[in-house]
Amino acid sequence: MNRTHRTLTFAEAFDLPLSVDLRTAARAFAVCPATAYRLIRMDCFPCRVVRVGHQYRIPTASLMRALGIENLPVYATDVEAGAEMSAAMTHHFDEQEDSQ
Repeated sequence: MNRTHRTLTFAEAFDLPLSVDLRTAARAFAVCPATAYRLIRMDCFPCRVVRVGHQYRIPTASLMRALGIENLPVYATDVEAGAEMSAAMTHHFDEQEDSQ
């Protein structure tokens, strides 16, 4: 059976629930599920793994840390300042193009 294992996109990673199944975590690390199970058996999986009954669950916060994605607060004032800066830069570049 020839299956392609697609890596999680950045947007998909930020849309994850509090914990994910092992297949999703494997996708995040760009490994096949069989490799993920092998890493768990070797106690080498790159983030925390919780066994729930017959399933493995991976806390999303642990997954994100292992991927190097920090959980930083976003403040409305920072978003507004970024939007204003973006608008000012766009306006500046538009003026430069018009003058050429």
